[in-house]
Amino acid sequence: MSESLNPQPPHRPDAAAPEANAYVPPKWRTEPRFPDGPSPDPAGSHHERRIRSFQPRRSRVTTGQGEALKRLWGTWGLDIDGHDVIDLKVLFDGLPVVLEIGFGMGEATAQMAAADPATGILAVDVHTPGQGNLLALAERGGLDNVRVANGDAIILLREMLPPASLAGIRVYFPDPWPKARHHKRRLIQPEFLTLAATRLAPGAVLHCATDWEPYAEQMLEVLTAHPDFENTRPDGGYAPRPDFRPLTRFEGQGLDKGHVVHDLLFRRTEN
Repeated sequence: MSESLNPQPPHRPDAAAPEANAYVPPKWRTEPRFPDGPSPDPAGSHHERRIRSFQPRRSRVTTGQGEALKRLWGTWGLDIDGHDVIDLKVLFDGLPVVLEIGFGMGEATAQMAAADPATGILAVDVHTPGQGNLLALAERGGLDNVRVANGDAIILLREMLPPASLAGIRVYFPDPWPKARHHKRRLIQPEFLTLAATRLAPGAVLHCATDWEPYAEQMLEVLTAHPDFENTRPDGGYAPRPDFRPLTRFEGQGLDKGHVVHDLLFRRTEN
């Protein structure tokens, strides 16, 4: 069964007096390590019945990353809580904005922001060390065209971004979920593309990259079949890596192992 991007919340007859067997979230979801930084569960995601394409990772935050989170989150960070629609023109001082879903440790994001200061990058991830690292890189490079969002990109797209507000979406090396029983967790699915298309301006590009061949094949299949996207390649195949996408450390490791990296650039149609 494919995941639903418009789930219905569970029935709660008495929110003020929960049942004795009501769900109690674990402490790691409710106790922030950085009180003025990213929330451990900004949207209360345990209440939403939806298969996710990611898993929160709790790894060690270095001193520098932690200091960046404490110092910069209030200025350049935001939690994806699903409450308010974001005014991207205000957030990025009128720049066109590209959404990057999953940025790892943020090195490639920082390089792209530095190379193209006329484009805002709204970078989304749930990995706390990566969030701190990207904030530190942005501060070090004076990159005021980067904002770091914490939480579920689906909630961000569905509830917090206006229609046709994005100049592009980047999904680089998402989790391939290689086991067949986990394929439903892959992000690039028809329902995701339908949602993404509503937030992309006509002519904006969805750019995906993966070094997992079966996932690349699935991406090409579902993108080609979707009526709201068209391949930028006249031959209908994969694209060469564009100059603006840096060769990441993760990508280099994959190439050293003999992996083949595929880029897919599909344009939002004008309809």
